[in-house]
Amino acid sequence: MTDSTIAHRRPAIFVALLVSVFLLTGCPMQDQHSAAPVLPRFTKLDVFDPHRPTFECKHEVDVNPPITAEAEALFQQGMAVTSYDLWPDDRDNEKAAQRWTEAAVLGHWKAQLNLAGLYLQGLGVPQDADKALELTEDLMRKGVPAAWDNMGAYYMGGVGPLKQDATVAYAFWQKAADMGSMAAQAYLGEKLLGTHDEPPSFWGNRVIGLKMLECGFAQGSGKAAFELGLTLDVVERAYPRALFVLHESVKLGNEDGSRYLFGSFDDGDALGEHRIDKARAKRYQVLANALWRNPDLRFPNLDKVLPLPPADLPKWDGNNQALIDAAKALVIQPARQPTPGSQRSGRARIPQGHVLQPQARAVIVEANTPVPHSGYWQPRLYALHREHEQVWERAQVPQRYEKGETFETVDRSSMGPYAKVAPRTVWHYMGEAVATTIGSHPLVAQGIARSTSMPEPLVRCQGSQPCPRTGVWLASIPKDHSFAARYNRWDRQSYVAHGRAFPDSGDGHLHIEPSTVTWLWLGNANELGFGGVANVSLGHPGAEGTNA
Repeated sequence: MTDSTIAHRRPAIFVALLVSVFLLTGCPMQDQHSAAPVLPRFTKLDVFDPHRPTFECKHEVDVNPPITAEAEALFQQGMAVTSYDLWPDDRDNEKAAQRWTEAAVLGHWKAQLNLAGLYLQGLGVPQDADKALELTEDLMRKGVPAAWDNMGAYYMGGVGPLKQDATVAYAFWQKAADMGSMAAQAYLGEKLLGTHDEPPSFWGNRVIGLKMLECGFAQGSGKAAFELGLTLDVVERAYPRALFVLHESVKLGNEDGSRYLFGSFDDGDALGEHRIDKARAKRYQVLANALWRNPDLRFPNLDKVLPLPPADLPKWDGNNQALIDAAKALVIQPARQPTPGSQRSGRARIPQGHVLQPQARAVIVEANTPVPHSGYWQPRLYALHREHEQVWERAQVPQRYEKGETFETVDRSSMGPYAKVAPRTVWHYMGEAVATTIGSHPLVAQGIARSTSMPEPLVRCQGSQPCPRTGVWLASIPKDHSFAARYNRWDRQSYVAHGRAFPDSGDGHLHIEPSTVTWLWLGNANELGFGGVANVSLGHPGAEGTNA
């Protein structure tokens, strides 16, 4: 997950990364092309060292090129037309390629990686492995960690002119992990968790493996969270933290974590203190199936529908979509600004959110004739000669009349003594008012978030204070904070009950003082049913419910 939007979709080669891996030797990467300049794909790298003694956690958001609002809008348009919520035949890869090309020109690195994936698979563009490599190498030159991670996958798969080489692939993944790639950190971290070496399956360097997984988890990698939680459960037997981390992996969109917790609560193993809890298991299963259908989903408000024990589960009527939607992130729908004419009164008022449609053919009638069409009519002068006549006409506004009514006498007194000699008044038909449509937020259009309006009055508090209201809370830190780029993510939300403490401000990784974090209340608390028992619901921003 990135700081501002859903992560880019990785090329199909990642589906079978380790197929046909027969050896992983200690040979350094060969400089295949000695003539200058050396392409990034032939960068001479340090050999992969599974027994490295140290690892410094870096975050990719700190080094990725900045993304402009214009480029992000184009990127999201491409994401919307290739959403996992669409049937494969309904996805418009050609349009996505166009939008991602435009965004890439504006410096959007995620769009460029997605575009490389389209060229690799021949979706919406001619299949061209060389083009995919060139796009990836351009980002490697710009220092994008994910591009170095992708190059490792290209070597593992033997893409285009590249010879399949596991040694080179792991060298690139090691480089990517050290640069901050959360995907590479998750992948290599899991590989180093063994108690002994069995290459290429795993190596025994658990201390470094756990550090890599912790780093990827801190960046929002659901895969890293799952592998970390799995190790904490099976190997470390640190059950309370293992349960927390696996639960967080579900929030971060990891299907494996959700299925793992389904099995744990369904069987009643040590992770859940040997208690069989079919109700919890069922909810994890529903969310796992949703993530299988749409891997872009995130459930930051999971605690609204599935809090960790010993908290009681809110009642649920079994509607799967309601459970899924309630756990999704919320995006704030901007307040609708007054539309032209909505502040007027009488015949001149145009309802809020409505506009007049341009007429294909002008309809002009005399002032003393019956109204021929229902709709808005604007008074004008038959001809314009003098400046005061032009000033008067610019001040006129459309007025609504029903068919068969008589036009009212128009006030021309503002023209002074020229009113009587000015050309006669005629009425121009402006049409009916039609409702305008508000484009949904890109994340809502992709089915991975819900929109909400901002409750009034605004409720904010610091992370060091107890939660004053039940509901969804959005966290942020000042933009000038050194960790702002890492912390301020679109999905940094939590469902918190009245009187409870807000979540650890840095998830134990970023070391941010709770008083530095501002939490903004978005409402959307579960509704209270009979006896004051909470029921899973979408809630509404301004309703108090359990918010008192």
